[in-house]
Amino acid sequence: MGRKNSKKKTKGRGAATASFLVKGTLDVSRTGMGYVAVDGLADDILIRPADFNSALHGDLVAVAIRERKPAGNRMKGIVKSVLKRKREEFIGLIQIGKGFAFLVVETDKPMPDFFIHHTDLKGAKHGERVLARVTNWSTAHDKRPQAKVVTILAPEQLHDVAMKDILLEAGFSLQFSDQAVEESLRISAAISSQEATIRRDLRGICTFTIDPLDAKDFDDALSFQLLPSGNYEIGIHIADVSHYIEEGGDLDQESYARGTSVYLPDRVNPMLPENISNVLCSLRPHEDKLTFSVITEINQSGQLVKKWMGKTVIHSCHRFTYEEVQAILEEKEGLYNKELLQLHVFAQQMRTLRISNGAINFSSQEVRFKLNEAGDPVGIMIKESKESHQLIEEFMLLANRIVAEKIATSPLDGKPIPFPFRIHDDPDEERLIPFMNFARKFGHAFDQSSPAAVAASFNKLLAAVNGKPEQHVLEQLGIRTMAKARYTTKNVGHYGLGFDHYCHFTSPIRRYPDILVHRILYSLLSDKPKMDKKMEEKCKHTSDRERAAMEAERAANKYKQVQYMQNFLGEEFEGVISGVAHFGFWVETVEHKCEGLVHLNSLSEYDDFRHIESDYSLVGLRSGRKFRMGDKLWIKVVAANLTKRQLDFEWVLAAEKSK
Repeated sequence: MGRKNSKKKTKGRGAATASFLVKGTLDVSRTGMGYVAVDGLADDILIRPADFNSALHGDLVAVAIRERKPAGNRMKGIVKSVLKRKREEFIGLIQIGKGFAFLVVETDKPMPDFFIHHTDLKGAKHGERVLARVTNWSTAHDKRPQAKVVTILAPEQLHDVAMKDILLEAGFSLQFSDQAVEESLRISAAISSQEATIRRDLRGICTFTIDPLDAKDFDDALSFQLLPSGNYEIGIHIADVSHYIEEGGDLDQESYARGTSVYLPDRVNPMLPENISNVLCSLRPHEDKLTFSVITEINQSGQLVKKWMGKTVIHSCHRFTYEEVQAILEEKEGLYNKELLQLHVFAQQMRTLRISNGAINFSSQEVRFKLNEAGDPVGIMIKESKESHQLIEEFMLLANRIVAEKIATSPLDGKPIPFPFRIHDDPDEERLIPFMNFARKFGHAFDQSSPAAVAASFNKLLAAVNGKPEQHVLEQLGIRTMAKARYTTKNVGHYGLGFDHYCHFTSPIRRYPDILVHRILYSLLSDKPKMDKKMEEKCKHTSDRERAAMEAERAANKYKQVQYMQNFLGEEFEGVISGVAHFGFWVETVEHKCEGLVHLNSLSEYDDFRHIESDYSLVGLRSGRKFRMGDKLWIKVVAANLTKRQLDFEWVLAAEKSK
């Protein structure tokens, strides 16, 4: 299957001993037992609650390993210190007694109560729900961690509190520190004449942004002009965030800790304060803005003939929404229609070339909620990728690839410059083989001779199933075979995009790796290349933060699904089986795209079912009735639990018989 980037785990007693510490993240189960996974160890280390020594679920900890017990048992350890807290803010209920107050945290994980001094209550009364921040839990022997109230939460803020708690659980702070906010407010928005003169001035060139209707942080723009040669100069301009944020300052440290903005259905938890993300750096129309640009020259045939990278100053003359651009592309008339139509032609040419070179063309659908003024979901809509989205996507991919190629081909003294490449490894064979066997049942064969052949087989399958009943299930299972994209200094290319070199350069307002890329690229262009020895550590941190953001976004979407489906308890809907396990199967409703579980217990009166893992199905032992991924069926909504963010369905046999 080609290149591999997997880590081998070391087995045996010699992997670690009690003579030194190892570090990992503490995972506390609902039973209260803790487990720490450590790179290089085959098994998790078991930590008993008495040995947590102030560590909480999700904390990065240093662990001393005790002797390994007889074969088959886990190694046991004790937390020696907390290296990094996952979160420092908690939501809970205030309990007030004589001379003391406590915060009882609302969580399904075992958690100590926090002592709150009366002077730190901020007026909170017994039984009120509050957001509190930990102030002191400095030693392993401190049995009474301390906190202070940040905000009192009103009873009607139930759903708002749920969203905030999802962010906190994922390790994202709800507020910026006073120091970071103060630093952001000190930054001047004025562009000095001196700064403008040392940059390439593009303010006289037609430039515009294309973003979602509700966007406020416009971090990319496109410029377009026809050259005397007949070629086209197309500029990809990115907000120059690194110009404004002092490396190592309070604002920089806080944005690094966050790593990314988090997009929930009813809010954005930004990586940078609003003054920077929505005002100072946002490429708003009719304002001069500082940018970092990739300028390309493309001939009439769509071939890239020249490229330039550097600091610029631009003036966006218009702000488009995706919907407005889509209408112009379809109707071939409207503001800047000639420019947009030519950009569209080039974007589609680049897209076609990418796919022919091995990029995998998975279709993308995004579920969005229609919210009322209170933030409650009142409807669900499906956002699909159209030509207007692809126009921006292709030029952003081009800029990211050009920047990554520049760094990859510019070693310093024969050594590669430490750089956060965005990599995507080959599909995992263990996941790929069952999928290929499943796809074969639908008549689709895979060529497994090379990674490129696998990619070509994927594209052939995706084209063949487009519009067919099995499209959704094969796409979903195909995506699950893919490795997770991540940041690393070890450049192995991006399999899904078909690129040998790739990075993230185009969204520095919402992604910290892009800020790192800007700094390194500028240092190289200035003949002072940065050799950051901690770059791999920064790559791991930002990859972890990205995964945490994705988990928070999934949890918030699930919460809103459950909140919405509470309106339909007892009602029946058509659905599609979206997942199968030994304890039941998941169904996604066709009408709402909301997923719930049909538990095996609810099927017991009909038949006894067994799980056929290779077929992604449950099969009745007596009836032969099969529930397989992708099958359509009818379900009834029987429970909607907001606390667990869980929908429970029941299979409706009568509805199927009546059809």
